[in-house]
Amino acid sequence: MVSTTSTEKLGLRRGEYAGAETALVFSEPLAEFLALRSGCGVYELGWERQFLISGRDRVRWLNGMISNNVRDLAAGHGVYAFVLTPQGHIVGDLHIYNRGDDFVMVAEVAQADKLYAHLKRFIIMDQVEFKPAEEWAAIGIQGPNAEATLRAAGIEVPGLEPLQLADVKCGAAQATLVRGDHPLSASYELWSTAGQAPALWDALIKAGATPVGAEALELARIAGGIPRYGQDIRERDLPQETGQMRAVSFTKGCYIGQEILERIRARGSLHRTFTGFRIVEGPLPAPGSKVQAGGKEVGEITSAAVLPANHGQVAVALGYIRKEAGAAGAVVEIGASRAQVEALPFTL
Repeated sequence: MVSTTSTEKLGLRRGEYAGAETALVFSEPLAEFLALRSGCGVYELGWERQFLISGRDRVRWLNGMISNNVRDLAAGHGVYAFVLTPQGHIVGDLHIYNRGDDFVMVAEVAQADKLYAHLKRFIIMDQVEFKPAEEWAAIGIQGPNAEATLRAAGIEVPGLEPLQLADVKCGAAQATLVRGDHPLSASYELWSTAGQAPALWDALIKAGATPVGAEALELARIAGGIPRYGQDIRERDLPQETGQMRAVSFTKGCYIGQEILERIRARGSLHRTFTGFRIVEGPLPAPGSKVQAGGKEVGEITSAAVLPANHGQVAVALGYIRKEAGAAGAVVEIGASRAQVEALPFTL
């Protein structure tokens, strides 16, 4: 996606993230993270894949496949959702956008093929066409200066709500601008053709955006308390345990896994929940570390990072904890470390 000239000037280091090769670092992860928090960062989204869902039965079919409501989703808007097993466990997560004549499904490369195969086998007598969006490319923009930077790059920025999209002009080219819902700062995606993406990237850099790699994006993800499927969300987890209730509709009617989610809601039988941990003493715990309170195991760590904060650096982690031990401010032990339970996103 990025032109050869740009990568040589910026000293790009590439590697694997979310199932795809992408830019890991351009300069230094902490500096790039600060650009996302206080300026504007631009990054590749080659680790996302887009799929197109069209056909007469697309609304009814898709509404029965995912945990959120697309039956009542207005054109130009999107939702976050889970794909579930009949037992309510999470096969994967994704975003769905209604473009009027079709839907766009967006998923990370690491789970895209699995989700595509899983969903496609449920197309039986339905008039639904479900296919990868060939030749698409996507660029991400995030930070408090994101909108100003987009405009300085010659890109239209209509007033968009989170998870809303619109076709926009980018100089002489056309693209789709999607507003994200990152909890820390304004975020956008630009969808275009692979041939147009390098020019868009270069225009954003010239407008003042800082190139950002996946290592800084991972820091921003953890700071925002956003769980990743395959790391913080596993197939054994239930939607209510992840805390991502924005992904679930309880009013839309039948879908795969609905019965289990309704039973949990009716009985209030949730035993653990996804939360944040601020490390107050000791080393940064590794993912997989067990959380203890009163000598009993009460949870586990799924992600951890050291983040820049207003007064130095702070070590934080994401993970699960049993409800009875998970009150905000509760002190727990994680190996040789002590931590406080903290609501998400983190305050830095």
